[in-house]
Amino acid sequence: MTEVTAAALATHPFLHGMSGPHLAILAQAASDVVFPARHRLFEDGGHASHCWLIRSGYVGLDLNVPGQGRAKIETIGIGELLGWSWLYPPFTWAFGAVTISPVEAFEFDGRAVRTSCAADPEFGYELTRRLARVIANRLQATRIRLISASAASARAGG
Repeated sequence: MTEVTAAALATHPFLHGMSGPHLAILAQAASDVVFPARHRLFEDGGHASHCWLIRSGYVGLDLNVPGQGRAKIETIGIGELLGWSWLYPPFTWAFGAVTISPVEAFEFDGRAVRTSCAADPEFGYELTRRLARVIANRLQATRIRLISASAASARAGG
């Protein structure tokens, strides 16, 4: 892991347009990380303590379905945020995540970021607003997938 600068963070689409002082706050909680393909980042139900901004590669989100094993939910890739469960109690992952390919990312310590959000409400609002946009987009994508799956099941007679 190497030190991350505010200038490096400013290049990531999730942080586009964030102020220099806010990027500096995030840089204090960030590390530059690399993961090999097929590396499990976290399990659904586990303690959520980090998030990642993907710089290269892809991560699959999955869910352990009793009696069926892991079901792939979504793929997160370059320019996207992985993980928001670290921000909201009870800090438990809702899904699992495994790298599909080698991944380079900025990794953030959730506790440090939460502390900074509490100390600087303007920073906290800005970060929460960006996270809410990601959550809303993912919920909409999930809704579309569920509608498509339901329609396909109905056409198949199930």
